[in-house]
Amino acid sequence: MVKLRGRLQTQKMADLPVDRLTPMPPFTSVGLDVFGPWTVTTRCTRGGSADSKRWAVLFTCMSTRAVHIELIETMSTSSFINALRRFFCIRGPAQILRSDRGTNFVGACNELQIDHKDTELNSYLQEKGCTWLFNPPHSSHMGGSWERLIGVARRILDGILLKAVHVQLTHEVLSTFMAEVMAIMNARPLVPVSTDPDKPNLLTPAMLLTQKVNALSAPTGSFGPPDLYSKQWKQVQCLADSFWKQWKSEYRSTLQQRRKWTDDKTNIKVGDVVLLKDALAHRNDWSMGKVVRTFESKDNKVRKAEVKTVKDGNEKVFLRPITDMVLLLSSDK
Repeated sequence: MVKLRGRLQTQKMADLPVDRLTPMPPFTSVGLDVFGPWTVTTRCTRGGSADSKRWAVLFTCMSTRAVHIELIETMSTSSFINALRRFFCIRGPAQILRSDRGTNFVGACNELQIDHKDTELNSYLQEKGCTWLFNPPHSSHMGGSWERLIGVARRILDGILLKAVHVQLTHEVLSTFMAEVMAIMNARPLVPVSTDPDKPNLLTPAMLLTQKVNALSAPTGSFGPPDLYSKQWKQVQCLADSFWKQWKSEYRSTLQQRRKWTDDKTNIKVGDVVLLKDALAHRNDWSMGKVVRTFESKDNKVRKAEVKTVKDGNEKVFLRPITDMVLLLSSDK
């Protein structure tokens, strides 16, 4: 009965990590993700044009909530290191890089041939005094502080650039467009709009980065679909206008606070028998396993664990969040 009707495990929501609350320069602690690719025209030939692909690395500051985007040209670790180098040169060195192991990021890393265990990459990060931390697989909610921004931006960008598939984008146009996207995202309010007339200004990531109250204004004029086939600067403004309209409609709906995971729950323990959730399989086909290792947070709450399963005589160990587990039998019984 528990196997068919048992609920997935939950735990009280953890306190914010120290790097979210400690006063530090912007982009000292960073969450990142890779998305794309998009096709750009690199050179024109007599028979048409030569195209190549571009990807983007989106960095979001854990404390100021600001974002930074860097384009990647080639599928190599060296190209990714170059993007990190440009990011560090502009924003200063980071101490912590955070990312998830979701299919989007892992797939992008595989496509870009980026290995977080790569000796060249690790030696570069070590020289910069930087640490790369990964969340456990299937636990995107643990990176909600940057996943929401990245998810909304990625959906809008993919939708806009998909509509402009017949437009010949150049690297310069795409690079300028990403700068416009950064400006729009960094101009969003960090706190609810105040009705106090003595507080007319809204706190935004751009204010924390530039120390300037007024946001960058867009060029005057009306830009529509015909401008996609006009001058390059008009192409950029047309794409930026489209991003701004969708950003307002999709991002605002995410600002509503959701209250959940407010109660303490019994921790998963070593020796517990659990059912592992598999979104691609029927519940009757979910694997049964035994918890072999737990990971306690600073508040002594277990939110992820390693589970050993046996299938067809083969043993496997999976690292999973407890939200993907159904407790079948406690080791205490």
